[in-house]
Amino acid sequence: GFVVGHAGLYQALAMFAVAYFIIGMTVLSVCAIATNGALDAGGAYYMISRALGPEFGGSIGIMFFLANVCGSALYVLGLVEAVVDSFGIPPGQKVGTGVHVLPQSYWYELLYGTVLLALCLLVCLVGASIYAKATFLIFLIVAGVLGTVLISFFATRPIRVPIRLPHLNGSEIENGSFTGFSLDTLQKNLGGDYAVDYTTGQKMSFSSVFAVMFNGCTGIMAGSNMSGDLKRPSYSIPRGTISAVLFTYLVYNLLAFLMCATCNRVLLQKDYGFLHDISIFPPLVTVGIYAATLSAAMSNLIGASRILYALARDDLFGRALALAKKTSASGNPVMAVILSWMVVQLVLFSGKLNTIAGVVTTFFLLVYATVNLACLALEWASAPNFRPTFRYFTWHTCLLGIAGCCVMMFLISPVSASASLGFLLLLLLALHYLSPSSTWGYISQALIFHQVRKYLLMLDVRKDHVKFWRPQMLLMVQNPRGSARLIDFVNDLKKSGLYILGHVELQDLDTLPSDPLQSQQDSWLSLVDKLNVKAFVSLTLAPSVQHGVRQLLFTSGLGGMRPNTLVLGFYDDEAPQDGLARHPAFTSSREEVPLGFPPLRAPTAPKLLSAREYVGIVADALKMLRNVLLARQLESLDKAWELRRAASPPPTIHVWPVNLLRPDSARYADTCSLFLLQMACVLNMARAWRRARLRLFLCVEAGAMPHAQEEKLRQLLKDLRIQAQIQLVPWDAVTRLHWQTCRGPPGGPAEEEEEEEEGIVNFPTNTTQVSDEYVCAANKLVLEQSPAPAVRFLYLPRPPADTSLYPLYLHQLELLTRGLGPTVLVHGVSAVTSTQL
Repeated sequence: GFVVGHAGLYQALAMFAVAYFIIGMTVLSVCAIATNGALDAGGAYYMISRALGPEFGGSIGIMFFLANVCGSALYVLGLVEAVVDSFGIPPGQKVGTGVHVLPQSYWYELLYGTVLLALCLLVCLVGASIYAKATFLIFLIVAGVLGTVLISFFATRPIRVPIRLPHLNGSEIENGSFTGFSLDTLQKNLGGDYAVDYTTGQKMSFSSVFAVMFNGCTGIMAGSNMSGDLKRPSYSIPRGTISAVLFTYLVYNLLAFLMCATCNRVLLQKDYGFLHDISIFPPLVTVGIYAATLSAAMSNLIGASRILYALARDDLFGRALALAKKTSASGNPVMAVILSWMVVQLVLFSGKLNTIAGVVTTFFLLVYATVNLACLALEWASAPNFRPTFRYFTWHTCLLGIAGCCVMMFLISPVSASASLGFLLLLLLALHYLSPSSTWGYISQALIFHQVRKYLLMLDVRKDHVKFWRPQMLLMVQNPRGSARLIDFVNDLKKSGLYILGHVELQDLDTLPSDPLQSQQDSWLSLVDKLNVKAFVSLTLAPSVQHGVRQLLFTSGLGGMRPNTLVLGFYDDEAPQDGLARHPAFTSSREEVPLGFPPLRAPTAPKLLSAREYVGIVADALKMLRNVLLARQLESLDKAWELRRAASPPPTIHVWPVNLLRPDSARYADTCSLFLLQMACVLNMARAWRRARLRLFLCVEAGAMPHAQEEKLRQLLKDLRIQAQIQLVPWDAVTRLHWQTCRGPPGGPAEEEEEEEEGIVNFPTNTTQVSDEYVCAANKLVLEQSPAPAVRFLYLPRPPADTSLYPLYLHQLELLTRGLGPTVLVHGVSAVTSTQL
């Protein structure tokens, strides 16, 4: 009567259509999720939490709990209103007459609501079985009343119904009319005529009427809320819910038509209990109203308690809900029922049902939207295990349900909708950071996998262009205990590229009962989390480290995301230091340092690979056209101290783009030098290193027009958009040592032959031509440049073709970098710089 009285028949039918469209789409999603596996207590909360994860589940669980709590209060207030209409003392009278003996005031109505709510509490405390029996009895009563009402529209003759309305000076009486079936009455009731609601004194509108009407349709979740108490929830929920939705939709539409055809507007707007006046047996209508509202109040109360119990049992809110876990001997969550009753009692202080109707509707719409979202996510994830036996849904129905819920939320009350979404967001953030991890599975992981696979297939390596090149690192780590700062440093070097931590375990799978790497995987992933680096982990078994690195270079990555740069720690005789124990991520008293990694190698213990094998790894990577970085003494780099020291002068990064081991080929524009410049620039672009300044060292000899070389290099830096300070470094004294021991003068046949071969993959043969005295002088030249930098980038020459010279090659690299502090030796084989747009 309230709906059709204000909205008219057309708009009332439109409201029912919109409401049941939203509900219908949601019911399809509920049925799909309910038939995809075993359901436990919690209804919609259980479905959402197991589909979308604890953050969404917990936050929506709280919202759904509040929706049921407010809904229960709403129905109790509705029942109070009906009781007061039947037995209350009329306004303006101090003494009641006949059955009208109940005083009317805010506090008296609060008392009546408290008593009725206590009755609901008693039923719910006894348990679900008595509730089910009570609701079945109520269903029979309501069905009988509904039949009586339908007969009354045909059997009752036209009558005038006196309506007593409250007034400033007491009350006034206005007459409404039951005309029987009348075309004139029907025509007058077709359109809307929104007036003031006599219970609240507020002017009604489409949105406010819809908000009140929608609360009569929220019972679709009553069955799913009892999922933990049903014997076969996957069977009962779809059949019961769909039957209830179809039945109530038909009944609402039928009643709307009958009321509009038989009752005038005054009766519909001024007397919401007019069915009592036109019934052939008025007391039965009163009993039916009481039974229906009492059933709805109990349904929401027991639903709220089951949701609260499920939230408490999942430990999402820790000790805050610990009390709600307690159950009776029969398994009834009595403490959850009592806590829910207390919250409903608090809501009763609002006083008028239409006051909280908008809030309740907003909460329910938000829950329905999330149920649709859960089903949509499961459908879009295309997980093989999502195969519900209920198949009458598609992602289109889920999307339509979400859109309908969101639109109606903001149409009903933009303020309530915005506040609800804000509250939901706060709960999401709180649960994301505070709730423990769950074993339910995260739909986000399935969706991410689905999208990543799709985009990886679209990532075509044939379309790669140097303009969009980025470093994709494979860092080989023997033991993370000795490589914590190196791992962090390479994380700064990756520039949003792929980063893989590789590890080779020297074992033979043929002699083992199972794969030993499976047990290590969690330790490595925990390390990545603790160090806060954006890296993948790739572990392998191999008979030697060299074979293992080859495997990882061949197999790491996927599609267009494969490592293009190999990073190795330096091979020297320094004793490894446990940097993991000193790392800030592990110095907190709450953290335990051991992550399942073995202790570091003792200084006297043999190494896992020889010098020849180490250089062989470098040679293998270059053969496979991978860039190579060798990092020495990076564990001594205290990045936090370097970057937070006094602003003047800022920390520096020294860059030596010349091959110091080949003074006869001091060029700055070859592929390797440009790659070295690029890596130094990439480090400087990282957020933590932006305060640092690049210093580029130009080695010049007397009579070689140093200023012309400097200008040429400056123009190159300008073309590459690299900001760096250029410093000229005379090195005649250093190169003189080389020419004194060299077997031929500059420009001789040997040099010309090497120059011709430099454009192809080759192994220079000049290793034996460089003396230790020259290398030590070059080391001193680098070391003398002050102030001391945070890190140095040096040119890494190719290993010699003769594998017997590998130890000598490594010895020269050790002399060149001895005492330099954190140093990165770089050799690039791919073009990585571009001067084009």
